[in-house]
Amino acid sequence: MIFKHLYCLVYVWYNEIMVKQSRKEQMHTYTVFFEPIKGGYNIFFPAIPEICTFGKNLKEAREMAKDALRCFLESAAKEKASLPRDVVPLRERIAVSV
Repeated sequence: MIFKHLYCLVYVWYNEIMVKQSRKEQMHTYTVFFEPIKGGYNIFFPAIPEICTFGKNLKEAREMAKDALRCFLESAAKEKASLPRDVVPLRERIAVSV
């Protein structure tokens, strides 16, 4: 998993220059969750369950989320795959007696 994510980061860094030169950029927005855990944050996108990453702090977690999303979207564009629609999950608190 680490090597796959590292490959994505290298791929994104390498292709940023090429992408900017070859086509007009489009902005894509997706809902992301930052789950606090010991040592940092787990990151996941409800609309794209294939993406999961981690950051040691919230600032790093945001950057990691952007990199992972960019990698996924560039790969989808290269394969001419359709992009998933964003999902806005419903959030509630539920109380039960035990």
